[in-house]
Amino acid sequence: MNLTEKVHSLPLSPGVYLMKDSLGNIIYVGKAKRLRKRVQSYFYNNKGHSPKVVQLVRQIRDLEYRLTDTEFEAFMLECQLIKEMKPMYNRKMKNPLAYSYISVREDKGRRQFEVSYDPGPPGASLHFGPYTSRSTVERALQGIKESQRILCSSPNARGSLCLNHSLGLCLGMCGGGAALEAYDVIMDRIIALLDGRDTGILSDLEQRMAEAAERFDFEAAVKYRDYAGAVQALLQKEKVSRFTGENNSIAVLEPMAGDRIKLILIKGAQIIYRATLHSQQMDRAQLQAAVYAAILEQFAAAAAAGSAGDGAGTINRHTIDEAQIIYSYLKSSSGSYLIIPPEWLGSPPEPLLEGAVDKLVAGCLEQQEDAE
Repeated sequence: MNLTEKVHSLPLSPGVYLMKDSLGNIIYVGKAKRLRKRVQSYFYNNKGHSPKVVQLVRQIRDLEYRLTDTEFEAFMLECQLIKEMKPMYNRKMKNPLAYSYISVREDKGRRQFEVSYDPGPPGASLHFGPYTSRSTVERALQGIKESQRILCSSPNARGSLCLNHSLGLCLGMCGGGAALEAYDVIMDRIIALLDGRDTGILSDLEQRMAEAAERFDFEAAVKYRDYAGAVQALLQKEKVSRFTGENNSIAVLEPMAGDRIKLILIKGAQIIYRATLHSQQMDRAQLQAAVYAAILEQFAAAAAAGSAGDGAGTINRHTIDEAQIIYSYLKSSSGSYLIIPPEWLGSPPEPLLEGAVDKLVAGCLEQQEDAE
C-alpha cells in the first residue's frame, strides 16, 4: 500500500501518527482526534503551512499510526513517544530546550526583575517559572513595566531622572525620593500577579487595549492586546508549574461510544492505570466498587514506587508538556474527574473517598445518557 492509499485508509478515530522518511526513520510524531482528517491536512490545502511543515511534508515517504480510545490518551501518547524517539522535526518545531525563569533580585537596595535560564540555588531569590518561551516572558515583562511606568532606562542611576521618565514610561525611581516608595508598591503588585493572587495589572492592560480601540488607535490596541496575551500565557504556565509540583492523584472517567467508560488514573503528570468499563454489564454500585478498588490499589502502588526514589519527581520539558495536557483537559473535560487529597488514601482510607467516587461515577453515567 502506497502513502496515498495509507492516508485514505486511516480511521476517523483518536490516535497518534508517526511520519517516516525514505530510510524508514521516524521524523515526526503528532496526535489527532480524527486521524484521517489530520494527516490529510498535511497534503491538501497546504498553502498556509509554515516553511518547516513544508519541508517536513517533502520528506514523508511512509507513516504508521497507533489508535487510542480517547483524544486525551492520544495527547499523552504523543508526549511519551516524542520523549522516547526524539524525532527530528518535533525538535525543530519546538522552542529551545532551555527554560526561562523570572527572578526578583536585590540590586543596590532596589528589587528588579531578571530573566534567566537559571533561577539560582534554592532560597537565593524569589523566582517564577519554568517557562518554555523566553520571548513570551520578555514581552510580558515589557508590557507590565510599561503599563506600570517602571520601564526605567537607567535602572542603576541615582539622583538623576532617565530619558524614559520624560516619555512617561518611568515614574522616577531613578531620581530617588518618594518615587521609590511607589516603586515598591508596584513591585509587590507585580509579584502578586505572577503568583496568581492579584490580576489587577492584567485587567489594566486589557482596559488600555479597550481604550485605545475606542479612540481608533489600533496600533496601541494591538500592542496592549499582545502584552495582555503574553501575561495570560505566563499566568497559565505558572498554574501548570504549581499543578506539576503538587503531584496530585487524579481519577478520570470518560464516556465513550456505546456503553464503554474509560477509567484513567493519573499521578502527577503520568498516567499510571487505565481500564475500560461497560455500564450495561455493571450497575452503578458495581461500577463504583470497581473504580474505588482501582483507586486504592493503583495509588498505593504508585506511592510505594515513588518512595523507592526513581526520580519521577524531576521536572523537565516533557513533564511540563504532560502536565499542561492534563491541566487543560481537567479544565475543559468532557468526562468527570476527581482530585483525591493524600489523606483520603491512608490506611484505612477516608470514608469521604467512597462518597466522592460515587459522585464521580454518577456524573459520568449522566454524561453518557446525555450523549445517547
